[in-house]
Amino acid sequence: MEIKKITDKVSVSPQISLGDMADIKKAGFISIIGKPNAGKSTLLNAILGQKLAITNSKAQTTRHRIIGIHNQDDCQMVFSDTPGIINPAYKLQEAMMVAVKESINDADVLVVLIDMTSPKLHDDVIEQINKTDCPKILALNKIDESDQDMVKEVMDEFQAKIKSDETIILSALRGFNVQGLLGMLYDYCPVHPPYYPEDQLTDRNERFFCAEMIREKLLTHYQQEIPYSIEVVVDEFKQKKTLIKISAIIYCERDSQKVIIIGKRGLGLKRIGTEARRDMEKFLDQKVFLELFVKVREKWRDNDTQLRRFGYKNN
Repeated sequence: MEIKKITDKVSVSPQISLGDMADIKKAGFISIIGKPNAGKSTLLNAILGQKLAITNSKAQTTRHRIIGIHNQDDCQMVFSDTPGIINPAYKLQEAMMVAVKESINDADVLVVLIDMTSPKLHDDVIEQINKTDCPKILALNKIDESDQDMVKEVMDEFQAKIKSDETIILSALRGFNVQGLLGMLYDYCPVHPPYYPEDQLTDRNERFFCAEMIREKLLTHYQQEIPYSIEVVVDEFKQKKTLIKISAIIYCERDSQKVIIIGKRGLGLKRIGTEARRDMEKFLDQKVFLELFVKVREKWRDNDTQLRRFGYKNN
């Protein structure tokens, strides 16, 4: 379905209009929430104009709350990309949901992203959303994979369930109506000085993003339980004369997983390292020497101490 056909019957938000408000400074925290694979990370990357958050078709790709800072004229928008909302089965997932709750509580504006290919949200999540006092924008994503009747049906359903202030249709992957969303968000951002320097893109450091690049390759190349059983920690990040030396540890839960990750004659681990190193060099704009190691930490996903070591909050 072509996007232009659906916009004939569904309103599309206009481009950003700042009018005569050049002297007013605005800044706000905007949280993007939704179920796994709704397109939250893709939307954040589209807004920032570069890849900050890793993306993958597998659920639970995003584990941490990731801040992305977008500056435009007189407004700073501080976006939170959050893990997909799920019913947690173990402590890691509980920690992920803590990040979601914190993001909702901190928000000046909430973007509730609905995946048009699987338009679902649990009733308890909808209840939590409706309890928040901040403005809420209902955003229907992936409309390029929907038809007009489906858009109307889903829009009617969620407008009845969620007490939203605005509704917008978009395609984060194709960049359709992302500027329209920014226009809506501008209107709801409060008058406030910027929270971050104008040239700052995120609150995370380079180590974090390098670890995420490695994990993205593991998500891409391994199946079944391995993508959900691994964690990556960068334990060395040193600037040398001509390159950056990075050493990272891939943690898994069982010896059998370690064998699979390393692969025959080490070829599996070599592939992960080669692809991740290329992404790092593009991200850091410098040559990278990357070392990878694989270690076993049994049942780390249900271990409070290990989760804290890996940077998760579990209360």
